[in-house]
Amino acid sequence: MNTYEIEIGGKSLTIQHGILAEQANGAVTVRQGDTVVLVTACTADAREGIDFFPLTVDYEERLYAVGKIPGGFPRREGRASTDGILAMRLTDRPLRPLFPKGFRNEVQIIATTLSADRQHQPDTLITVGASTALMISDIPFNGPVSSVRVARVDGEFIINPTFEQAEAGDLDIIVAGTNDAVVMVEAGAKEAPEEAVLEAIEFAMQANRAINALQAQIAQEIGRAKKPFTPASENAEATAAVQEYLKDRIDELVATAASERSDANKAIRQELVAHFGEQFTPGQLADALYNVIKKAMRGRILTEGRRADGRSTTQIRDLDIHVGVLPRTHG
Repeated sequence: MNTYEIEIGGKSLTIQHGILAEQANGAVTVRQGDTVVLVTACTADAREGIDFFPLTVDYEERLYAVGKIPGGFPRREGRASTDGILAMRLTDRPLRPLFPKGFRNEVQIIATTLSADRQHQPDTLITVGASTALMISDIPFNGPVSSVRVARVDGEFIINPTFEQAEAGDLDIIVAGTNDAVVMVEAGAKEAPEEAVLEAIEFAMQANRAINALQAQIAQEIGRAKKPFTPASENAEATAAVQEYLKDRIDELVATAASERSDANKAIRQELVAHFGEQFTPGQLADALYNVIKKAMRGRILTEGRRADGRSTTQIRDLDIHVGVLPRTHG
């Protein structure tokens, strides 16, 4: 068993490895107070023909963590709560962009609450555990990344506050970040000033960097060698052909780029397959179309200050509000 401990915001954060789920590619427990979560990371080979990254983050809440057994007729755990679903999203969002571009292997992150003291919130511990499990595994991952919650109570910032402290404060913000950048922010506030939010983010990032350093140390000491992964190179010939073919319709492409599943986008892909089907595969043409749209959209934003729908970078959409649409809803 390997145990690592760091003090964050005056509280001990403990990461352990080597007791549970040893058959997973990576597994750790993370503890703060008497709240303990087990996080495992597993992978499988990519399915043939898959064109997206199948990352799954699952959070298993368990009543036994607080010493209870489900009562009544169904004596089993129910579906995930709203907080549980949000915890999954809060973990998925920082992790997903840190996998190598073009990685298509199936990856599952499973977090289980083993103990809950009803004071320390487990959501940020799950992100720390997931990143650590990936860091020590053989799964390609460009981490570490950490996440902490910051509350402002009576003008003072508190790292990973208790439920009561978070409820009493005027700012409750979750910040996930690597050593170099903020990756995700999720916040709620009671009319907190912008300066306080920015200060809270920087305060959180100091803690994240300390936890990231601990993760790097753990990976160096007990981490496994990463599986080799070579991303598929861009088909420059297909991109050039699509660029030339659609050069007079770039504005139309950018305007319909809001969704890869839009009817206009599908029609253009079908047109490209009909025209270049003997030279390139449908997958190569789809990738080429994506690259052409991305380059055009990025160029428009950086050089002209215009977004896909024609708005400037400082302009928001017109808001349209209707009241009294339904007679009884919301009282």
